[in-house]
Amino acid sequence: MDIVPRRAPPGPLGRFLDLRGIDVVLDVGASTGNYARTIRANGYRGRICSFEPLRDPFRALERDASRDPQWSCLQLALGAERGTAEINVAGNSDSSSLLPMGERHARSDPSSVYVGTETIELSTVDEIWDRVVREGETAFLKLDVQGFELEALRGAGRSLPRLAGVQVELSLVPLYEGAPAWVDVIRHLQERGLNPAHLEHAFEDPRTGEVLQVDAVFMRSGG
Repeated sequence: MDIVPRRAPPGPLGRFLDLRGIDVVLDVGASTGNYARTIRANGYRGRICSFEPLRDPFRALERDASRDPQWSCLQLALGAERGTAEINVAGNSDSSSLLPMGERHARSDPSSVYVGTETIELSTVDEIWDRVVREGETAFLKLDVQGFELEALRGAGRSLPRLAGVQVELSLVPLYEGAPAWVDVIRHLQERGLNPAHLEHAFEDPRTGEVLQVDAVFMRSGG
């Protein structure tokens, strides 16, 4: 297997968010809730709202969220517009995407190969903002959307200026067909006043040491 995924964010990230006064994390592409559990265990004390469109992962997510009064969840995907869509369901569920999987991804991580499709509900960050962000709260957006990063950011046109920070996966090599280049995601965020503040490996090739994907946190100046 060429690609070794590490889905959990770095432990210090929870403390990183707490120190910057983040009141609510919008955890988009939550799967079964690993990101939320990890930042909570590592120092983040604010609210979390997780979004996961797939039926089975959402059930597990909902069970865990019910044990934390500061953690809620919605069965939604967030993109550029409202509607419904067919999502490709991966064998490992974490790699499920609205985009076709690239050959290198499928060849290198057989557990990620698609095993079916599911009809899901789509919304946008702008549409759900008033439902989940309270007046005066400092919000942070985390996107784990498997190549759909720019679509989700385009659905946050009104909300992005109100966000203190954004976390995205940046693929340094193509992993999904039609996904944006990492430089395009960085440009989109920097043009809106968000700059890199924290980087962590997400995928790498153990044979060559080549980093294939990183988790990147972007914060506003002074954040």
